[in-house]
Amino acid sequence: MSAPVTTPVRGRVTLRRRLLSLLVTAGVVLALVVVGATFVLSRVVERQEAVTQTYFEAITQADGAYIQLVDAETSVRGYALTGDDVTLEPYQRALEDDLSFRVLAERESARGADAELVAAARAAAEAGARWNEEFAQPVMAHVASEGTSAVTTEEIEAGRELFDDARAKAETYITLLRDRRQDAVDELSHWMLVAALSVVLLVVAAVGVGVALWVALRRWVLEPLGDLAADARAVASGDLAHPVDATGPGEIADLADDVERMRVALVTEVRAVERSRAEITDAHDQLTAQAEELRRSNRDLEQFAYVASHDLQEPLRKVASFTQLLQKRYGGQLDERADQYIDFAVDGAKRMQRLINDLLGFSRVGRHGGEVSDVHLEAALAEAIDNLEERIAETGAVVTHDPLPTVRGEEALLVQLFQNVVGNAVKFRHPDRVPHVHLGARLVGDEWQLECRDNGIGIDAQYAERVFVIFQRLHAKDVYEGTGIGLALCKKIVEFHGGRIWIEPSQDVGTRILWTLPAPATDTSTV
Repeated sequence: MSAPVTTPVRGRVTLRRRLLSLLVTAGVVLALVVVGATFVLSRVVERQEAVTQTYFEAITQADGAYIQLVDAETSVRGYALTGDDVTLEPYQRALEDDLSFRVLAERESARGADAELVAAARAAAEAGARWNEEFAQPVMAHVASEGTSAVTTEEIEAGRELFDDARAKAETYITLLRDRRQDAVDELSHWMLVAALSVVLLVVAAVGVGVALWVALRRWVLEPLGDLAADARAVASGDLAHPVDATGPGEIADLADDVERMRVALVTEVRAVERSRAEITDAHDQLTAQAEELRRSNRDLEQFAYVASHDLQEPLRKVASFTQLLQKRYGGQLDERADQYIDFAVDGAKRMQRLINDLLGFSRVGRHGGEVSDVHLEAALAEAIDNLEERIAETGAVVTHDPLPTVRGEEALLVQLFQNVVGNAVKFRHPDRVPHVHLGARLVGDEWQLECRDNGIGIDAQYAERVFVIFQRLHAKDVYEGTGIGLALCKKIVEFHGGRIWIEPSQDVGTRILWTLPAPATDTSTV
């Protein structure tokens, strides 16, 4: 049933339009303040980066270059006086280091510094280069070839003048850098003050917008909704006759109309529920009686299956005993057809005994509750292999297994489970291969997944579900003996323990039967 369409009252300003106008105005005010604050913040970040990174790194590098220049001049003068090559180490380090005024001039130009600063850096680099080319290198060459006496006083004086010029220009460049940094510090202080004022303005604008929104919401929303809530509480408390009045803006008035229609519909529904409650009570009583009858029928059916199986055993044992006695005493004394009939009777009695025993075991699963305990599956498998010892010895089968876990369950049923899957693997062996059966386990989530893999004749994928149905056989009785209950019993045992069992296609030969058993809650081991 579609909901009724509510038509707004004409001439009334809707809440949506009021809120939209208020929010647009508040958004414009806040947007202007935020844009201004963002611009101021970007200027603060830009000036702060110039002070703490650009100029700081430039001054630090310029001071280092200046110190290297002084060390180089001292090194050359010491070499001119002593002729010792050790004194030239500072000079050599200065040549090898990239921290020179030439490099600083290139960096200033690359980062787009002002022309005056670039020119000062280049002047310092050129003055240092002149000192090196016109004094340092010639003096070192004279000393190296002719000794310390080859250097004249005039050359020393000329070198000093060249170095003073280089030092003065380097100091000019460093002083200019410090002035630029101070200018950046002053601008940073200015913009920091403007940023503080912007934050104050932003807070004031936000508070103003918040107050305006609160007043509008209280008048346009909260008060009308309070009246509507009071009416709704009155109806919810049981006063279904209490009317819901339409007040407030258009949407809230429409909501009140919808609540009023819902109240009317609720009254109708309550009356219908009261009429059907008696019908439900009668139906519940009938279901209770039927459930009890079903439980009684199940008990009778279980008792009938158990008694019928036992009652069939006694006459069947007599038939089997006397037919076997007849075969033993008169076998070979009658004609060939009589011996064949006796063989048929003996074989039928034996198969009937196996069928009854299997049916009895199948019916007992989950009906006669055994003791649930921690069962070590390796011990259960060992017991199952002992039970199959004669069949395994006859076929020469090899049974191997990985480490198996401990689970909660009935030990006898789990032994029967292993005995059936291993017995099936040995029974349905390939005539050209020695039977090989391998069992493994791995933890998947909160359950153990176990696998029995063999190299037998295999099971076609189209019969993967059919083999778990009771009495279903894929081969004739004279080819492979059995009653067709084995895998059905395995399925019932696995499902009784809360797991599932299935067959997966084998990658090469044989059959892969997998089943799951819940892992104990405290079991965190892996296999």
